[in-house]
Amino acid sequence: MRIVMQPARRSEKDVEQHYQDTIVHPVVFDDHADLLEASTIDQLKQLFPDGQAQMWGVVPGKKNVNVSRINKMHPGDWVFFSGDKRIYFGGTIALMWRNKELATRLWGTDPAGSTWEYMYALSGTRGFDIPVEEIRTLLGWNPNRNIMGISVLNEGESDTLQTLLTLDTATAALELADAAQEEAAVAAFDGALERTAQRAHRGEQAALKRRLLQGSTGQCALCGRTLPGTFLIAAHIKKRAMCSDDEKRDLANIAMLACTFGCDAVYEHGYVTVTPEGIVQVSPLAAEVPEVEAYIQERLEGRTVSWWTPSRETYYLWHRTHTFKATPPL
Repeated sequence: MRIVMQPARRSEKDVEQHYQDTIVHPVVFDDHADLLEASTIDQLKQLFPDGQAQMWGVVPGKKNVNVSRINKMHPGDWVFFSGDKRIYFGGTIALMWRNKELATRLWGTDPAGSTWEYMYALSGTRGFDIPVEEIRTLLGWNPNRNIMGISVLNEGESDTLQTLLTLDTATAALELADAAQEEAAVAAFDGALERTAQRAHRGEQAALKRRLLQGSTGQCALCGRTLPGTFLIAAHIKKRAMCSDDEKRDLANIAMLACTFGCDAVYEHGYVTVTPEGIVQVSPLAAEVPEVEAYIQERLEGRTVSWWTPSRETYYLWHRTHTFKATPPL
């Protein structure tokens, strides 16, 4: 999975109109059946059974400068929308196609007479609130580097963002050729199958758990159940890899006990977060995974998290803006 950076400044009138027309208000396929090829509309309806999807597009650019970049994009890749110095929206590319007539109907043309004909539909979309400066630091970019045009990050940068921001791939029309290539790559892999854990990291985790679990049992911060220590872990409120050294050493606030029966996983993958009032907030995307939704409704929804305090709010805030699967901004 690659990460695609899509510049889209909503402070610009035209971009905001496009965002309202095809992101806030998904495109209904049957409304444009006269312009969509039969194979494309069939694929879209398989991917989106409710008959609509959020869509975006890319112009070819002067002398087709964007085409080589577009050719690097594939279904299953993640897209970050950026503008006004922030990453604010993202999702998985579910399907890609080229349709100049439909793009013109949806978005018109730019001053040069071009339209956003290289189109894609998005699934699993969510909101973010991440300063571009933070992305620069995370990926080791030049401090003055800006996201000026559509671009596809390299594998290393993509893996870093996918791991540290917990980007789960949603429904996509993955090509058979891509699947075969993935299988061949796995078969040919001859690298190390295990990574050696650093002793300092293990020591830190042990110290965290000792501090949080002051006996043979403890209470899960999220569901509130009292459980044997074996079934509780010291879960970082803010992802550890994103913490500064000082934050990692803030043992009193950086972590909480979370049970391995589900709470750690749903928090880690952003299906729940904790509000500034200390209440469990549920992601709207949880409804797409019935088993996850059922667990949350039974154990977590609406609970007050006693572990929340003002001194821990900074870490919970990071989780809300980086990991939580928030509603896309309107």
